[in-house]
Amino acid sequence: MTDWSEVGVVRGADGRRRCGWSVSAPENVAYHDDEWGRPVTDETRIYEKLCLEGFQSGLSWLTILRKRDGFRKAFAGFDPETVARFGPKDVDRLLGDASIVRHRGKIEAAIANAHAVLGLREDDEPLAALLWSFEPRRRGRPVPARLGDLPSATEESKALSKALIKRGFRFVGPTTVYAAMQSLGVVNDHMRGCPVRADCERERRVMPKNPARA
Repeated sequence: MTDWSEVGVVRGADGRRRCGWSVSAPENVAYHDDEWGRPVTDETRIYEKLCLEGFQSGLSWLTILRKRDGFRKAFAGFDPETVARFGPKDVDRLLGDASIVRHRGKIEAAIANAHAVLGLREDDEPLAALLWSFEPRRRGRPVPARLGDLPSATEESKALSKALIKRGFRFVGPTTVYAAMQSLGVVNDHMRGCPVRADCERERRVMPKNPARA
């Protein structure tokens, strides 16, 4: 039986080396290569990821990836202004939509999160600026060599979770938030020896200094 905590970089069917968690399904491979860890500053994509990570709670991320097109259609492309106008009839509609995860609390959280995004705009504190203000210092941060080296939460994710909750976001606990930070490139948790790690570092180095104004 495989001890997944000891798994680091593995070679996939195409001969390319990747983080071990990513090779179980084609959807995970594509997500690992093209999205996970690459820096994101777009408000809509950050809002979407926070919501999807909330929906993932208690499920596998592969389930969410396979339903992502359904989520995007159901939630109007995760446009915050549109989702913020959703009411009780929309909640009932979404509860009957088999293309998404039908969980009332998570659906209502996605709507609340849209209102929170708009509230940040009104306060001239864009979501991207808030997210990236919790980027940990890179110097001295160890490079993970195996899955067991990855934390489920960090001091930064705990602080960001508190900041988001204070501003009205829901389903954004420290573990959910850390998963979002990993996927949005706020931290680079690709394993030592994974070629995508270097790609993500290059993209982070050329990011605008103020991501909110990108």
